[in-house]
Amino acid sequence: MSTQTSAPTTGQPAGAAHNPPAVGRSVVFRIKRCQGPGQASYWQDFKVKIPQNANIISCLQQIALDPVTTDGTRTVPVVWDSGCLEEVCGSCTMLINGKVRQSCSCLLDAIAPNEGDVVTLEPMSKFPVVRDLWVDRSRLFHNLARVKAWVPIDGTYNLGSGPRETPQDQETRYVLSTCMSCGCCLEACPQFNKEEKPADWDHAFIGAHAISQARLFNTHGTGRELAPQRLEVLAGRGGVNDCGNAQNCVKVCPKKIPLTESIAAIGRAVTIHKIKQFFGA
Repeated sequence: MSTQTSAPTTGQPAGAAHNPPAVGRSVVFRIKRCQGPGQASYWQDFKVKIPQNANIISCLQQIALDPVTTDGTRTVPVVWDSGCLEEVCGSCTMLINGKVRQSCSCLLDAIAPNEGDVVTLEPMSKFPVVRDLWVDRSRLFHNLARVKAWVPIDGTYNLGSGPRETPQDQETRYVLSTCMSCGCCLEACPQFNKEEKPADWDHAFIGAHAISQARLFNTHGTGRELAPQRLEVLAGRGGVNDCGNAQNCVKVCPKKIPLTESIAAIGRAVTIHKIKQFFGA
């Protein structure tokens, strides 16, 4: 096995992504690997012949079929997580050439158009590694549960039609609803730090995804029934006030969700919520 101890510095020449992709080229994938939780990480290189319109996942599948490194060492297949393969499920998030993004929608013609280009793949650093490029995102979903990111409809089937929604509200909420819980915003956030112990999750920054989902359901006609409970969580330790306003989240969001707008809106809502509490309203 190749056992490099530090991340290699790789990248394309400036402007390379604008060149027409070379037909029949081979690209080297430099992958950060780990055999399991608590195990040491190491790097391995694999050469892949790139078919037309290939994405990262299809190249990982090629490596899995014949896991032989560039130095001729046969190894175990690389492990990664994926589901829909169309940028909907959010499970294939990883660091590609140092940038967090979805691997299913990352095309090799765009990031590695030349013969011999190197593509570096790493797991997200803010979540525990299960194996290789696969991480455990349980904390992400735990934080969604903390803000009750759902519409409370149990027992409402016989209460008639729900509240009417304006087209303007629908348009605003639709964009927020496209969040796929991929974790890109959390990986890029300097306030969201890796917390291995679940006991620490409720005291650390909750993250832009949960704040934005709280806004989504607080503005829903039925979902706003739970708004006070959501705002109480977001007013506490690790809530919206712990946001450092770095705005990295909105830059990396693959769905272009206005996360900073959501953070500002929830910040105002939390302030009003606490003022009402203070005056006993």
